[in-house]
Amino acid sequence: MFGFNPDAVTRSETVEIHAPAKIVWDILTDLPRYNEWNPFCIRAVSTLKMGDPIEMTLINYATAGGPTVPNLEYICGFEPEKLLSWEFPNLDFWPYPARRDQVIEATGPAGCRYYSTDAFLGANGIHVFRFAGPWIKRAFDDSAIALKARAEGIYAGQS
Repeated sequence: MFGFNPDAVTRSETVEIHAPAKIVWDILTDLPRYNEWNPFCIRAVSTLKMGDPIEMTLINYATAGGPTVPNLEYICGFEPEKLLSWEFPNLDFWPYPARRDQVIEATGPAGCRYYSTDAFLGANGIHVFRFAGPWIKRAFDDSAIALKARAEGIYAGQS
């Protein structure tokens, strides 16, 4: 990983989800429906193939009630029912590389836990973390809670 600093990582709350990991995975990979449940990422378009882009529209948590923000990253981790990741590369004109990992850990046939991290990489990573870390954590926490509600609602409807 390009210039990883463990002090420059934002991590969401870990949520215990009373639904199988497959349901959580299906929600995370059903990009056209993000706007139905995700309070932070309201649009996502991608093939989800390794190296392919993911185009997102994010709610700007940095400014209360602020405008939406376009975001373009690239798929870098795809392990069904375990890991979905994307990253922003280090670019000469925008030297702020980062990697987001969304982790699902099965805890049994009808349960799992979920959390996500954002690692701010490179020489500027710690500065980006200090500026953006707190609002990204809020966004990730809100998304984790919403994912839990969505998965448990779907599972309850199937039981």
